[in-house]
Amino acid sequence: MRAGGFPEKQVRARALGGAAEAFPPVETYGHEVFGQDTSGPDPRGDELDAARLVPPVFMPLRLEKLIDLGREPLQSDVDLRTTIGGFSSALPVFLSAFGSTRIGSSEVSVAASRQAGALGIPMVIGENVVPVTGYRRDPSATTGMLARLRAYLDAADPSLGGVVVQQSTEDADAEVWNLVYSDPAAEPLLAGGRLGFELKVGQGAKPGLGGLTVLDRATAARVSEQFALDDLWSQGPGVLRSGSPGTFTDEILRQQIRFMRNNFPRARIWVKLHPGRDVAQAAACAWEAGADAVTVDGAEGGTGWAPRAFLDHVGLPLAECLRRIGSPAGCLLATGRVWEGVRAVKALALGATAVGLGRAALTAVDADPEHGLRRLVECLAFEVQLLTSALGKYTPAALSGEDVWFPGAADTVPRLRESLT
Repeated sequence: MRAGGFPEKQVRARALGGAAEAFPPVETYGHEVFGQDTSGPDPRGDELDAARLVPPVFMPLRLEKLIDLGREPLQSDVDLRTTIGGFSSALPVFLSAFGSTRIGSSEVSVAASRQAGALGIPMVIGENVVPVTGYRRDPSATTGMLARLRAYLDAADPSLGGVVVQQSTEDADAEVWNLVYSDPAAEPLLAGGRLGFELKVGQGAKPGLGGLTVLDRATAARVSEQFALDDLWSQGPGVLRSGSPGTFTDEILRQQIRFMRNNFPRARIWVKLHPGRDVAQAAACAWEAGADAVTVDGAEGGTGWAPRAFLDHVGLPLAECLRRIGSPAGCLLATGRVWEGVRAVKALALGATAVGLGRAALTAVDADPEHGLRRLVECLAFEVQLLTSALGKYTPAALSGEDVWFPGAADTVPRLRESLT
């Protein structure tokens, strides 16, 4: 598996080395001095990557923590436990949806599910899995939705995490939510309040489009009545399968959420938005209608197949989405090129409750199917503790916009000369 345009090498190193990868190679200690590296070309990134975290000198919350502990606080005193869309989570992190792509539907996704359960973080199962691969009621099946549910439940602490099942237009035709909600295999999740349903309005890789995958000709023929097919590679073995993005207005979105709450009262309700120009209005609408969480997928996000034009030119960057939403009225989840603690802390400071791992998770599990995601997340969590403590705060919820500085932003801090007049 490859992840072009993504820091694949660094993710694989973390999947194999864990939290030690937060530092330079230990062999260089005592032989090299360290500082910001400006010798090479500027790394490819976005506005969120360019922003800097800015610790203050005076830290009243650190004083509060000192008094509470009776000693000077350390990074290990940062409590990362949180609530994500109604689920208790060990960390402000969740496993993003992979969809029905070949990689996302493989045993890699089952291994990722198992490790997410062990980590105590929520997991989202992507749309179009059932229409393409089937529900897989066969207990011996090693892939598919039920295989992922079983893997997660087998490894999870009953008090942590949860599973969220996405549904798109084609999933609705297949009654995916009804299948899951009534299946005895999902009862442990329902009984523990750990099952959720996510209405997929869009995603960062292809805003305004539905799911796009390449199917072999036999599978394409089987789903031809459910999906649009384009034979773009007439001499090849694959056929393009296109899903419908669905049609939404504010009233349609409100009614969809009300329908979900009425028909599935024991499930948490999530909504996933693509990075549209009216993302703030859409998020507010979802929260007002009763959504437990709104996920905003920045234009940098996506694990699925997408046209090149969309990957580079369509949708708002994650930083702009967070800026437009401002102070969220509910649980806001952020996804889009998250793989390490710095980007995670910036997103948390800009209003997100948690961040999602998509490409990073798949890459980590591909590097080590048994422990790759766990090590990647442990490194991310260690960095989040270091950075949050450096900002003089001891929970992710305490982070705020004052902790982030964007190059070129107006300087709102009064100069010393002005403060003395």
